[in-house]
Amino acid sequence: MITHYFRTVKDSELKQIDSIRNGVWIHAESPTEAELAELTEKLHLDANILDDAKDFFEVPRLEREDKLVYFFTRYPYNEQTEDIDTAPLLVVMGETFLLTIVLRPIPQLDYILSGKIEVHTTQKTKLFIQIMELITRSFERQLIGLRRAVHRDRVQLRKIGNKEIVRFVNYEHRLNDMVSALLPTNVALQQVMNGHYFAIFEDDRDVMEDLRIDNMQAVDSARSLLKTIQNVRNASEAILTNTLNDRIKTLTVLTILLTVPTIISSLFGMNVPLPFAEQPFAFGFVILVIVGLVGMALWYFKTNEWL
Repeated sequence: MITHYFRTVKDSELKQIDSIRNGVWIHAESPTEAELAELTEKLHLDANILDDAKDFFEVPRLEREDKLVYFFTRYPYNEQTEDIDTAPLLVVMGETFLLTIVLRPIPQLDYILSGKIEVHTTQKTKLFIQIMELITRSFERQLIGLRRAVHRDRVQLRKIGNKEIVRFVNYEHRLNDMVSALLPTNVALQQVMNGHYFAIFEDDRDVMEDLRIDNMQAVDSARSLLKTIQNVRNASEAILTNTLNDRIKTLTVLTILLTVPTIISSLFGMNVPLPFAEQPFAFGFVILVIVGLVGMALWYFKTNEWL
């Protein structure tokens, strides 16, 4: 679906229009082949680059062809059909328009379309920065949620089981997706700041620099959280291994302790002449021997810290 939005500095609100005009923002969500072909023809887009926009796993990058700038990035999205937690976004900057193409709904734009954030489509560079700021903020919010979840599980380190380990693996997967999206996006933003791709006013340059710093901080935060998860997983594995060893040692000690009375009782249970067979206190003597041997074994294991 293709939607056209337009607003000048004199307009009171963002409005939807029916056709392309100077200063328009064109938003294509899950476009069909026919719609992409129409955009290619009307806006003189590069068909090969537009084909890349149809790849759900396209990596962020920056290209320029025939005075048009193609900015590929990714935004957080809870994808149900693909094993990935981000979705691609293509921003095309033309002389008279700004085009955004997404394969999935992009919730971050709801802030703009609902009027919570004021934009002017005739100010293309500022609109581009506002879109990127919304994406960066959504990454930051996800990082805050992940950090809370990781620290909540870390507090119960000794109670970590299979479910918690699976959760940590999912956390790592999401964080790696974030880093894979933010790092090349930050490189592309740095290239944009050089001014070789499209004009950036001095006021916008400061905002772009803040945006680039926020992106880098999000990358550092994601990497730090990844390291925390790895430390927690290593610690939990060490605890599980140590617990298993303790249980094996305990079972081994119990086996040895039970073996002593089993052997003695087996010997005296044989149907052959045995020592003390005619003595009235033979049973008590055998019990005392068993208790003594088991006690000595317990003392030995306690001395060697097996118990």
